[in-house]
Amino acid sequence: MSEPLSGLEAADLISQPRLRRGDPSGRSGANAQDGHWLVFAIVSMALLMSSLDQTIVATALPVLQRDLGASINWTSWTITIYSLGQIIAMPLAGRLSDAYGRKRIFLLATVLFTAASLCCGLASNVDELVALRFPQALGGGAFMPSATGIVSDYFGKDRDRAVGLFASIVPIGAVIGPVVGGVFVTYWSWRAIFFVNVPIGVLLLALGWRYIPNTVRRTVGAVDFVGVGLLGFTLLCGMFGVASLGGGPGLDLWIRFAVAEALAVLSSVLFLRHVMHSRNPFIPGRLLYGKGFGVMNLINFLYGGAALGFGALVPLYGQLRYGIPILAAGGLLVARALGMVSVAGLAVYTLRRTGYRSPMVVGFLISACGLIAMSWTPAGRPSVVWLSISAAITGVGMGASVPAANNATLQLAPDQVAAIAGLRGMFRQSGAITAVSVSAALLARSGHQGTELGHVFLAFAVLLIMSTPLVLLVPQHRGRW
Repeated sequence: MSEPLSGLEAADLISQPRLRRGDPSGRSGANAQDGHWLVFAIVSMALLMSSLDQTIVATALPVLQRDLGASINWTSWTITIYSLGQIIAMPLAGRLSDAYGRKRIFLLATVLFTAASLCCGLASNVDELVALRFPQALGGGAFMPSATGIVSDYFGKDRDRAVGLFASIVPIGAVIGPVVGGVFVTYWSWRAIFFVNVPIGVLLLALGWRYIPNTVRRTVGAVDFVGVGLLGFTLLCGMFGVASLGGGPGLDLWIRFAVAEALAVLSSVLFLRHVMHSRNPFIPGRLLYGKGFGVMNLINFLYGGAALGFGALVPLYGQLRYGIPILAAGGLLVARALGMVSVAGLAVYTLRRTGYRSPMVVGFLISACGLIAMSWTPAGRPSVVWLSISAAITGVGMGASVPAANNATLQLAPDQVAAIAGLRGMFRQSGAITAVSVSAALLARSGHQGTELGHVFLAFAVLLIMSTPLVLLVPQHRGRW
């Protein structure tokens, strides 16, 4: 009897899973292509819904702080806990989609995300909202690996372009989210930013049930709940300790910080020992620090801190430093998303010629320039105009770099697409919650929060610039994988 597969290695079994009779990819000619793009449209709707929720909540942070009577370091946990849930869900969903079928995990994620969104809209205080954002994040985090696996199965040799197009899907949510969020918060209530997910989720569930074909399930080992728990506990303790620094002065604050960080360090050591010695870890060691994986995981962590963390704080920055109304502050994220969409498609279709390194270096440096510009406003320039231009520049940099970064890890093991997509998202979200938690703690203790955020953006720019030499260590690749 063969040994059970270890964690994310489950996808090693079959490079292109067989599809059950009657699914679209079993057809030929135009009908097959129509079936492929219909499936792509359905999973893209899920990614759009998840992206929409992130940008909507970022726009509403000041209103949540006022209406729920919470400080900024704890209100920001509505973003932190969402990212934490995604970190746990992404690699786990990649493995589960291999074991139980992409469609089943995708539909379960839709149900969980939709139900949790409804409950978030009914929350009566910040503690309830933070708690309910966690199951919502588990559903949202499962979308990307399951969607990536679904698309990879049906697009075959063109899956690099299909996966690359996901880089254009997420910014669409970033365009819609701030506008919808600004309108809802201004003219109705912050609760509507969660209720809007409900009809979208119901429609997505019906379409997914009807049109996404089933794939053959595989026999894999037991789910590594110990590893998942250790990773989640490590991140939770680490972020809780950082958030505690935003409280008032006193010995209790430092005791909470020290205890939380000590638990985080202990848990991280136990997690690494578990990964190295367990027969069935949900993240095999070779995908953490193996050839090519180690450097890409580090790049994804730093990129997540600078790019995703920045996106969560932009509307807050416009409101705190310049007194920009909510609708206009949300428009800064729209400008960033438009900049990303404007070049992402071109970046996808030139990827086979450029390879991965050049777009990543150019994109990181362009985004750094946008962050530097965002941190200050020239005299005589209207703040909204200048900030919008700066945000758009960061978006252009993201549009140039994200397709290459998405595929750089996938080409190392193209038969483990769903698993690696989850791992990539895990590191990016880890960077994001670290950046948001540290920034919120700094803001809570600052007398000039807007100016402090400008300094944070400068630090993000330095982080991106320091990341560019690491790109030279990324395995180069051209053509199809």
